[in-house]
Amino acid sequence: MPTELLFRQDAYLKETAATVAAVNERGGIVLDRTVFYATGGGQPGDAGSLRRADGSEIAIGTTIYDPEDRSRVIHVPLEGQASPEPGETVTAVLDWEKRLKRMRVHTALHLLSVVLPYPVTGGSVGDADGRLDFDIPEGGLDKDEVAEKLNALVARHADVTERWITDAELDANPGLIKTMSVQPPRGSGRVRLVAIGDIDLQPCGGTHVRNTAEIGPLAVTAIEKKGKQNRRVRIALA
Repeated sequence: MPTELLFRQDAYLKETAATVAAVNERGGIVLDRTVFYATGGGQPGDAGSLRRADGSEIAIGTTIYDPEDRSRVIHVPLEGQASPEPGETVTAVLDWEKRLKRMRVHTALHLLSVVLPYPVTGGSVGDADGRLDFDIPEGGLDKDEVAEKLNALVARHADVTERWITDAELDANPGLIKTMSVQPPRGSGRVRLVAIGDIDLQPCGGTHVRNTAEIGPLAVTAIEKKGKQNRRVRIALA
């Protein structure tokens, strides 16, 4: 049975009742539904806890897709945690403070790809910071200038929305894909597009804030040369 991904429906859902579908040989816990984002697309898996009926909690360190069946999500407990029984009802509770920071950073990275309209060769989302790597033939990027343009986009208070298109529609519009190293999540026959007002539109399976105003001020903390044409731009919540 695939795990129902509630974060795709509402990234602001902080907890949900769920049923334990399975516990693997390493103690990983599969639920029938979850609010926990599983590692992917440069965004780390969520942490939090599973609250049992007796009030005890199982601390979850991260969340991943089952490597043998990517339709199922595995909640990875911290070492020394008790294991629930298949069929048991639990409440999955996010570490919301950590998740919200990641949402703010992830949306900010989409804006960074607008400020620097170059092919993206890599990237990652942190708890209060993040980075994108760009294929830029020439250097000379100015941190202050990039930060000014980035914060100007944040200040537009643009709504962040989503819609779905088919794989065929994406294939017919390859320009939507900015990332060279990470491909949009496929397999279900449709692909999720994330739109930031009229500023940006690109495929993405990650979690985002509802409006750029929620991102807050941003700082460009470093611009690093990572090869002849590769530039790494680091940003942080200020």
